[in-house]
Amino acid sequence: MEILGIDIGGTGIKGAMVNVETGEMLTERYRIPTPESRKPDEMAEVIAQIVQHFKYKGPVGCGFPSIVKDGVCKSPGNLHKSWVGVNIDELFTQAAGQPFTVLNDADAAGYASMNYGVGKGKQGLVIMITIGTGLGSGVFHNGILLPNFELGQIPYKKYKKIEDWAAASAKEREGLSYEKWGKRFNKFLKLVETITAPDLIIVGGGTSKKWGEFHHYLDIDTKVVKAELMNSAGIIGAAVSCLREHHHGQVV
Repeated sequence: MEILGIDIGGTGIKGAMVNVETGEMLTERYRIPTPESRKPDEMAEVIAQIVQHFKYKGPVGCGFPSIVKDGVCKSPGNLHKSWVGVNIDELFTQAAGQPFTVLNDADAAGYASMNYGVGKGKQGLVIMITIGTGLGSGVFHNGILLPNFELGQIPYKKYKKIEDWAAASAKEREGLSYEKWGKRFNKFLKLVETITAPDLIIVGGGTSKKWGEFHHYLDIDTKVVKAELMNSAGIIGAAVSCLREHHHGQVV
């Protein structure tokens, strides 16, 4: 079965066709920059363009970089504040003319890892951390998603949320070396470890491609591994999430 998966990020909106049996991407990623306004209508227009690009008809899975409950945005994350209260499922379904299933982007990336990647078959508490404009987190217990864990929102020192200090956007904004940034990211992982006592942490998102540059600065007790699907995981997991409605949140 082939489903279109879309991954919305702070800088780019990306889509690809996915074989949901194997977890393979069947096409190249098609990427359009996230509109600078980061407002609902402008972003919905980009979503429609991606669906049209693939001439796709059918259910669409979409990872969204904030808290999503029953298809509704509950927090602006790194987007425009006017997103709060918007039914994203309905907005995108209307814009693109195809039925959408929208979930948190790190939850989507976690789905990919738990279905086809390094998390497959792993029991206990597994946390997927995605490093991008923000720090996303997808949490699974014995393979079942616990949605909307927003560990990047933990306040830290003078920062309203720790992702403002330790995400990839902070590294770019402040021109940090991988060593300086890696130590910040490690501090974040230590907080995650203290709060949740996980059995495994999987690191994904765009910055995970540079794993070799920073993994040696991570020294927490919990095992930390790289997501081999990296920044394709959001697209793959979003496509799979279309099926989750029928599996009560369990990994299919």
